[in-house]
Amino acid sequence: MTLTSKQRKTLRGLGQKRPDDARLGKSGLTDGFIENLNELLDRRELVKLRFTDVEGAMRQTLADEVCQRVGAECAGVIGRTMLLYRANPELEDGQRVRIDA
Repeated sequence: MTLTSKQRKTLRGLGQKRPDDARLGKSGLTDGFIENLNELLDRRELVKLRFTDVEGAMRQTLADEVCQRVGAECAGVIGRTMLLYRANPELEDGQRVRIDA
């Protein structure tokens, strides 16, 4: 699924006041981190990820790799924060993130 610009905007609005769900630091993309991120995406669909110890242009490269490894879409990378979205049709309607209004 490819997100439209309107859907990305909606997701960024939802993620703005949300606390960080995960932090990616020195240890990088370990198997345990990817497993934890997959579980978060399965439960929440929208995950806010904070980069620590990652500088400049490396953040976008790392964001692309994260998306590829977990099969999610990037709703945005701003500064040290990244929003990931992956739809989970198995969640009940009340638990799903609504991006098509």
